[in-house]
Amino acid sequence: MDKELKEQVNLKPIRKEIISPGNKYIELKPGTRVKFHFQTRRANDVRIIDDSKKINKPMELVLGKKFKLEVWEVMVQKMSLNEVAKFTVHKSLCAQYPFISKTLRDIGKKPDERRHCCGMTLQNEGMGYEDLDELLQRPVDLEFTIELISIELPEEYEKERWQMSDDEKMLATHTLRERGNRLYNAQNYAEAEICYRDAVGMVEQLMLKEKPHDAEWQELANIKVPLLLNYAQCRLIAGDYYAVIEHCNEVLTLDPRNVKALFRRAKAHAGAWNPAQARRDFLDALSLDASLKTTVARELKAIEEQQHERNVQDRIHMQKLF
Repeated sequence: MDKELKEQVNLKPIRKEIISPGNKYIELKPGTRVKFHFQTRRANDVRIIDDSKKINKPMELVLGKKFKLEVWEVMVQKMSLNEVAKFTVHKSLCAQYPFISKTLRDIGKKPDERRHCCGMTLQNEGMGYEDLDELLQRPVDLEFTIELISIELPEEYEKERWQMSDDEKMLATHTLRERGNRLYNAQNYAEAEICYRDAVGMVEQLMLKEKPHDAEWQELANIKVPLLLNYAQCRLIAGDYYAVIEHCNEVLTLDPRNVKALFRRAKAHAGAWNPAQARRDFLDALSLDASLKTTVARELKAIEEQQHERNVQDRIHMQKLF
């Protein structure tokens, strides 16, 4: 919580009333993920503005990630697990609530039914909800009834990408690659593919922060290449040949003499029946690695046999036409 908000809270305290005590107090630290249900009312008004249980979707916060309504972080840190409490909050600390409410209400709507909330739209058309327009124009103290249903400390859950620091992403990339290798060796190719794909995504996010072809960018590219190759191998096993070609093309852009990328692209071209491209890639791979002589000869022979079979079938088909 920033200094300005702390000063506001000290000047206009949040009043808490326990409705049902919890069963365990856990000190929350930055990075803790909490889930809670909430009801919102105007202070001293029985009418409900919002109720998360009606949409069967609890609110989720990661502490320290500067959520728009920071006062919610203050409230959950005053609670025990499974506690239900009512907080009366000064209107100055609730200025962002109409926007939070609109976002939550719009979740169930189709994209074309949502109203974009820019300054001009607000001025001319409002938020699309009369009660939120009124709350925005005439702010009042709000009451939040909170039921804290889940607390996960940073080390107790797998973070999503947006929550991770760069160092955490690098560690997760290494972990995902190792997990993918174990799954691949166990012939669980579909799950291995997911690990490799997610690891590639994390490396790409890190590469976006670097200038292309600088030392830091190149270091990340070197990490990305084997991940792409592993992902391509999984797609090759699945018979998704054009995806293999695409990813091997990317590897060869980063590393033009990569034998594995040439060989796997050749296999994909053969599978997609692009025989000329397959032959070229097999021969290019052989020129870089003489130990592939027997393997490439076998692959080229298979292409010739398949070509012969196709030619025979084409002649039979033509004869039937006449």
